[in-house]
Amino acid sequence: MTTYPFTAIIERENEGFVSLCPEFDIASQGNTIEEARQNLLEAVELFFECASETEIKERASGEIYITRMEAKVA
Repeated sequence: MTTYPFTAIIERENEGFVSLCPEFDIASQGNTIEEARQNLLEAVELFFECASETEIKERASGEIYITRMEAKVA
């Protein structure tokens, strides 16, 4: 079994949390951060089970860089 590292971005949305894997454009959600993370992991694993190698290569977006920025707001 091979493991693949991927990014999980989780943000609050109303009363729950939305999770996103930008490498494969897969999203999920949950009531807690941990639930959103676990649901995203499950969605990514299901993607790998069902997708062809071609689809995986097409959807993989390569390197992901996440950084914070500050903008001046008048």
